[in-house]
Amino acid sequence: MGLIKDIYSPAFYNKFTEAVKSIHHSFDKEGFMTAVLGNGFEQMEWKDRMKHTTRCFHQFLAADFPEAVQLIKNIIDRLRADGQDQGGLAHIFLADYIETYGLDDLENAVSAFEFITQFISCEFAVRPFIIKYGDQMIKEMVSWSKHKNHHVRRLSSEGSRPRLPWAMAIPALKRNPEPILPILENLKTDPSEYVRRSVANSINDIAKDHPDVVIALAARWQGISKETDAIIKHGSRTLLKQGHAEILKQYGLESENIAVQDFRILTPEVKIGDSVEFAFSITNQNPASHTVRLEYGIYYKKSKGHLARKVFKISEKVYEPNVTVNINRKQSFRLITTRVFHVGEHQVSIIVNGEEKGLLDFILSE
Repeated sequence: MGLIKDIYSPAFYNKFTEAVKSIHHSFDKEGFMTAVLGNGFEQMEWKDRMKHTTRCFHQFLAADFPEAVQLIKNIIDRLRADGQDQGGLAHIFLADYIETYGLDDLENAVSAFEFITQFISCEFAVRPFIIKYGDQMIKEMVSWSKHKNHHVRRLSSEGSRPRLPWAMAIPALKRNPEPILPILENLKTDPSEYVRRSVANSINDIAKDHPDVVIALAARWQGISKETDAIIKHGSRTLLKQGHAEILKQYGLESENIAVQDFRILTPEVKIGDSVEFAFSITNQNPASHTVRLEYGIYYKKSKGHLARKVFKISEKVYEPNVTVNINRKQSFRLITTRVFHVGEHQVSIIVNGEEKGLLDFILSE
């Protein structure tokens, strides 16, 4: 598999500029190709290449912002006519163009986002406009949440997430998510799973700062439909992992009379690159069947010597009364770029409906 930065290649630029040239006859294709593939292009990583493409496109488009918006729309129409119904990731610089050069022209930027996001997502590019224009931009996004196109509806929820990964946070919405709740209300029964998943992710963002808002929303939405129930369940995943009492109670996930027995670590010393293996049994000692959300926590040793827990889900299912189930699990300590392991004492815990029912130590060594 190639590097992500290589989506920006001579072949991509050649195909894209053919579409530009066909509707903007004065576009200097050769000059653009020379500029975009020069200036240290080979050494640039993906994001730098994307930003560089935006700057070169702006330079050679030679148009004021309203004219540029119309040209971009025409270019997308041309690309669609050439068989590209949806733009690949490389086309995200078109959204970046609006973010970079349209921040002072809200009206034309809103029109551009509504059009471009139906070709390539604008969820990152729209966020500086929320920060600058606040409720005025949110009002536009509430309108988008009723749009006939599911990509535009998704932009209303995904673009307004308080904590969208890999994007700038929106401090005002982290402090007070109330302005975006109408968007989520409008989309809670959306026919598109793509949109509903975005709604769930926005709810999960809100839960990290305002669990009370999410608990109240979940209570209002519960039972509307199985799809809406799935939204609030997925949106409550952080609260469920944290063992938040109110959300657990709402889902009937009490831990009383659910017994964990014979909990043991099968690999008391684990080398980096291998896996810790553990086993236990679980019994529903209630007189009736009971839903059990079963998880385990790994307490990783951190650089300063303290332990920090990360929770992993095993299952969530109904256990019949007086039935015992034996469970065996492994957790890998294979080296990956997103996690650094520190040798020394670690711990494993078993979590039943949010409550830790056992905690054992093991050693991680080199």
